[in-house]
Amino acid sequence: MRILMLGNSLTFANDMPRMLAQLTGAQVVHHTRGGARLSEQLNPKTRLGTQTQTALSREHWDYVILQEMSHGPFSSPERFFASVRQLCAQIRAAGAVPVLYATWAYQKDSIKLADKDWNYDEMAHSLAEAYRTAARENRALLAEVGLRFYQLADPQNLYAADGVHPSEAGSRLAAETIASVIQAHKETQI
Repeated sequence: MRILMLGNSLTFANDMPRMLAQLTGAQVVHHTRGGARLSEQLNPKTRLGTQTQTALSREHWDYVILQEMSHGPFSSPERFFASVRQLCAQIRAAGAVPVLYATWAYQKDSIKLADKDWNYDEMAHSLAEAYRTAARENRALLAEVGLRFYQLADPQNLYAADGVHPSEAGSRLAAETIASVIQAHKETQI
């Protein structure tokens, strides 16, 4: 099994692709850059876009995981939905299954959240709803990592010190959530 991960530092933090490889037994490749948006993965004029477009058109993938910039689905929903729609079409045309990696709100009471003047609950619910809508509209699998962060009684240990990135435990939770979605899908295909 081969998995391609498209995202940014929320994907590559703590070497989460390696964690996913260990959980699934798959070869996991990631095309990531800190701060990258999914729209960059579509742009052949960027290094990341060229790399992704070449991989989607010339290589075999079983699953392609899409992770938007941390607040993109919340702050730029039109761009997010358009990018997901285009990427899911490409992924399906290449014979792979798209998986949306739904990320989390910034840590409750964090400086980053305060700096943006955003409400934790509103950000968490808006992100979750945007990813659910995008998954439904594009018939993509959904790994609701952000919902798992939100549901835990004390999510403090899931965040790195900056209140945005995952701690090692947060990355492990992300990998486990994604792996369980892929495993459940594989079982339905037997």
